[in-house]
Amino acid sequence: MTFRIRAARASDLQPLYEMAKLTGGGFTNLPADRKALTAKLERAATAYANSALADPKTPQDELFVLVLEDTATGDVRGTAQIFTSVGRQWPFYSYRLATLTQHSKELNRTFRAEMLNLVTDLEGSSEVGGLFLHPSERAGGLGMLLARSRYLFIAMHRPRFGDKLLAELRGIIDERGGSPFWDGVAGRFFGMSFQEADYFNAINGNQFIADLMPKHPVYIAMLPEIARSAIGLPHPSGRAAMRMLEEEGFAYEGYVDIFDGGPTMTARTDRVRSIAEAKQAIVAQVRAPEAGTAIKALAATGHLADYRCTFADLSETSEGLVIDPVAAAALRVKAGDTVWYVSR
Repeated sequence: MTFRIRAARASDLQPLYEMAKLTGGGFTNLPADRKALTAKLERAATAYANSALADPKTPQDELFVLVLEDTATGDVRGTAQIFTSVGRQWPFYSYRLATLTQHSKELNRTFRAEMLNLVTDLEGSSEVGGLFLHPSERAGGLGMLLARSRYLFIAMHRPRFGDKLLAELRGIIDERGGSPFWDGVAGRFFGMSFQEADYFNAINGNQFIADLMPKHPVYIAMLPEIARSAIGLPHPSGRAAMRMLEEEGFAYEGYVDIFDGGPTMTARTDRVRSIAEAKQAIVAQVRAPEAGTAIKALAATGHLADYRCTFADLSETSEGLVIDPVAAAALRVKAGDTVWYVSR
């Protein structure tokens, strides 16, 4: 069985909707709403069709949606998204953890208060998000293929992206689908449950946060323990994703999601492993690499809407790249074509 990553199309609406219903909430970028998903696919189609940048020095507000496809059946079994520049349609809010230190001479004591500050520090960054893999396919490294295919796409279309990348991880969600962090912080001001706010944000954007959220710092010591303990922690299902991000060079620097308190990971774009180590070469031969020379890799080809990515066995020769026939068929490449690749 062979899988490949390709650009999403309008015909992918139904499988995306079916996967969205399986997320369990907290996936703002993959709402279980046909209208919202249709709008995403239409926005992605515009981005894929935009072959020329108006200003190569300034990333535009584009969204690219990718899907994981079974090449034998054509079934879509996963998805991921890339945003070229966040905070252009509406402010991109985060909470930033900070510490205020104060000293009392009379008491001879120093007090350190941890706070959450509402900030827009990450505006203009590119974002990798919306990653979801169908539960029946969570084996064989397909999550890694989905995640890292985004970095190869960025490497192949580098001028479209900013100098910083971010990834928001879903925070702690309880068995009822609620968020202890939301209940302890924003929920007190909005009179909305987490699920209501998360759904509204997914459909309408988070301008309502700007309209209603108090701008003063939130003192963590004043929050319920259950809310404090959720700050900066990923949902249990996201721990593997957090490790993959760390392996790529992302770090948690105190930014947390305003809805569920999950960690926001950041990295310099050109220092992300799969971007920094990406290479391109001309295909010399389509055949199985000789024993002892094979490189286990992710290989990709194609510009914008023609982008494709899959696992491949490769070998580097003086004439060019040797690529195994199964991967070549999935990528639809032949001798003379250009392939980008990075080792697994």
